[in-house]
Amino acid sequence: MSPSTWPPGPDAPLQLERDGGVATLRFNRPHALNAVDVPMARALLNAVQALAADRSVRAVVLCGAGPAFMAGGDLATLRADPLRGAADLLGPLNAALMVLAAMDAPLIAQVHGVAAGAGLSLMLQADFVFAAEGTRFNLAYVNLGTSCDVGASWALPRLVGLRRALEIAMLGETLSSADAERLGLVNRVLAAGELEAEVSAFAQRLALGPTVALGRLRRLMRASFERDLPTQLAAEAAAFAECAGTEDFKAGIEAFFTKKPAQFMGR
Repeated sequence: MSPSTWPPGPDAPLQLERDGGVATLRFNRPHALNAVDVPMARALLNAVQALAADRSVRAVVLCGAGPAFMAGGDLATLRADPLRGAADLLGPLNAALMVLAAMDAPLIAQVHGVAAGAGLSLMLQADFVFAAEGTRFNLAYVNLGTSCDVGASWALPRLVGLRRALEIAMLGETLSSADAERLGLVNRVLAAGELEAEVSAFAQRLALGPTVALGRLRRLMRASFERDLPTQLAAEAAAFAECAGTEDFKAGIEAFFTKKPAQFMGR
């Protein structure tokens, strides 16, 4: 499939681009460093719901247009009416995260410039994060006198441990790309000129994988923190049984015996 973009128009708050099995969601408020406002939050929810219903989607990339990934929530929305503004933003954002978490397609964040506040929270939900050199990271909420949202309190301790998570959240200090890599917030730091090509190649590699198995793996790993060993073993057995009934499992077994590369179809 040749690359295509939806929704139409350069001013849409979110661009959805497709290239084969890879769907790229590009935040598109570059004049505001992609600070998420209500239209963008609703567009994100609509887009991921459409992706979740499309079995041809086998990897999803989150990225930002212009000079930043995302500089947080739109403070003008929150300043006008803090309680209503927060509800209007968090409703669709949280719903979008739940849809993304339930999908089989792996989620990759392609981050540059700034990832702060809600932008960092969204980034933390990805399975893989690739960042450009020079990117700055700041959870930032405490600097505004508030606690975090968009799943940061769930993801951050799992990635860096409780003490590090509390330090990052409570001090509100800016982290460099080197800091983020050292702490495990990102998988790789790349030269800015190499970021998009590297992420594209990585996403295409995942999109050629056994999508059902990848989905079971991402959910097993995430759920393991809440389960004891017997419960996790039972969940693994159930997931394996589901995968064993797929065409991709048959293709993988056949490829093993014929010594040929497996051709996975994502079903």
